[in-house]
Amino acid sequence: MRLATVITAASDASGDPATRAAVQSGDRFVLLPARDLNELLETAGWQEQAAAAAAAAAAAGAAGGGPHESLPADGARFATVLPRPSKVICCGLNYADHIAEMGRELPEYPTLFAKYADTLIGDGEAIDAAGHGAKVDWEAELAVVVGAPLRNASQAEAAAAIAGYTVANDISLRDWQNRTLQWFQGKAFDRTTPLGPVLVTPDDCDPEAGVRVRCLVNGEEVQNGNTKTLVFTAAALLSYISTFTRLSPGDVVLTGTPGGVGMGATPPRFLHDGDVVTTEVEGIGTLTNTVRL
Repeated sequence: MRLATVITAASDASGDPATRAAVQSGDRFVLLPARDLNELLETAGWQEQAAAAAAAAAAAGAAGGGPHESLPADGARFATVLPRPSKVICCGLNYADHIAEMGRELPEYPTLFAKYADTLIGDGEAIDAAGHGAKVDWEAELAVVVGAPLRNASQAEAAAAIAGYTVANDISLRDWQNRTLQWFQGKAFDRTTPLGPVLVTPDDCDPEAGVRVRCLVNGEEVQNGNTKTLVFTAAALLSYISTFTRLSPGDVVLTGTPGGVGMGATPPRFLHDGDVVTTEVEGIGTLTNTVRL
């Protein structure tokens, strides 16, 4: 299944865009009774609910008349796919080629850091680092989304609890990141982490079999990696993280970036105001975001 948080109106009572969780059925997104995917994933039986809505829409056919409202897929506007995760945890140095370009050895344990939900933006939104950094870098990533509570989970239990996968870019302010040995301050600026546009469930996406992860800057390919080279799989990361903190439905874990980051280039290169960053994960989708410095 392909699920999304779609924008249904210009604004709600709070002034934010009105949104709904939705499931794709053919060339339409069928609206579900939840304001976004975070709310949907917190609902018992969400998989069955979404599958039933998609099946009902398919049965109704192109003429419409099904029990759910829907929107044309080719005109859908996507909000941040998970706008309100309780935890956003990231893994650094998880692709063998990226580890090599950073001059490090393969790790025994994952290198982890955290973000807040405030960092997240959706497809088409601006990466807002205005006035804060001269060394803004790209990091295309596969993100895994938690679909059931996890605590002290085995890898098998973690794998069974995966809601699906989505696209992310861990935009990094290297001048802030390198001020200290701790990366957090260069990774957690508000409105700098694109996430979306859709969530694809594990029956339609298998990172362990290998999916391509790409980043382009102004149309030039700068990263092209494959999840087959991950040191720690999505299930391994969720299992490891769950040993020290509870993971809840809708939480997001970024699994790391392949080689090709700007900091690793000779000479290093960074993003400029107005640059367009395109992030793609094979079988999931594409994010397009403009940089504002």
